[in-house]
Amino acid sequence: MTEPTPTLQNGLAMRIADFGTLAEALDYAARGITGLNFYSGKGELTEILPYATLRSQAVALARRLLGMGLKPGERVGLLAESDGDFARAFFACQYAGLVPAPLPLPAAFGGKEGYISFLRRMIQGADAHAVFGPAVLADWLAEAVQGLNLRCSGTISELNNAPMVDETSLPAPESLAYLQFSSGSTRFPLGVAITQPAFMANAHYMAKYGLQVNSSDRCTSWLPFYHDMGLVGFLLMPIACQISVDILPTREFARRPLLWLSLIARNKASISFSPSFGYELCTRRAQTATTEGIDLSSWRRAGIGGDMIRP
Repeated sequence: MTEPTPTLQNGLAMRIADFGTLAEALDYAARGITGLNFYSGKGELTEILPYATLRSQAVALARRLLGMGLKPGERVGLLAESDGDFARAFFACQYAGLVPAPLPLPAAFGGKEGYISFLRRMIQGADAHAVFGPAVLADWLAEAVQGLNLRCSGTISELNNAPMVDETSLPAPESLAYLQFSSGSTRFPLGVAITQPAFMANAHYMAKYGLQVNSSDRCTSWLPFYHDMGLVGFLLMPIACQISVDILPTREFARRPLLWLSLIARNKASISFSPSFGYELCTRRAQTATTEGIDLSSWRRAGIGGDMIRP
C-alpha cells in the first residue's frame, strides 16, 4: 500500500465516541478502512496503519506485556514519539488492562542530563511499573530508569521477543484509561487520571457538538501525543469516530511549518489544530517561501489552543 488510508468508509456506519472503552472504540474502527498515516519531515509517507492492523498488532503486544509479568491496573510509561509504535503500545495497554502514561520527548529540558532527570521524576510520579520508548532514546531511557524498581523497560521493538500469554485482559468500563500529565508550564507536570467514561464523554461532546464531525472528515496534526490536544484531539478522538489521521513529526514542524499546510491540502483534511505560535510561524514562513499549490478550502475546523492566544 502506497496511498494513505482513505477518508470515506466502506459502508461502516459512523459512531461518534459512544463506546464503553477505548478498546471497544478500536474494535469498531477496525471493521472499516480508515487509519493513521505517518509522514517524515520531508512529507514522505513512512507508515500506513489502518485501524484493523493497529488492533491486531495492539492485541498481540498486549499479550506480550502481560507475558512479561505486568498486572492489569499497573501503569506503563510511554515516551510519546509521533509514530506507529506509540499508537501500538498505547492500545496494547488498553487490551492488557494497563494504564498508559504518555511521557514527553526531549525539547526544552536543558540538554541530555536535564531531560534524563526530568524523565526520571515523571516515571516516579506516574508510579510506573514499566517504561518504553523509541530506539533513538534507548540509552537515555536506560539512564533515567537506572535503580528504579521496574518490571521492564526498553524499546517497543524489544517486546517482539517477549513471552505471550494466551488471553488479553480488557479494562472494566469504569477503570482508568490513561494518565495525562499537565503541560508543566508553571510547575512540574502533574499526572491526571482519566477514566474510560470521562474520556468517552469528552470525546463525544467535542466531536458531536464542537467539531460536528461527519463521515467525510479527515484530520491532520503535528501536535505531540504527550499533550492533551495531540493525544485526545488527533489520536484517540479520531479512532473513536473512525476518522483517518495524517501525522507529521512534532520536531519537524518548526523546521518546515508549511509542510503542515501542504499536507492538509494534499489529502484534503478538514480538521486541524495548533497553538497560536504555529499559525504565526506559518504566516512568517509564507512571506518568504512559496505557497503555490496549498489549497486549504477543505479545512473547515481550524482549532487554536494550548498556549496564550495573542491578538
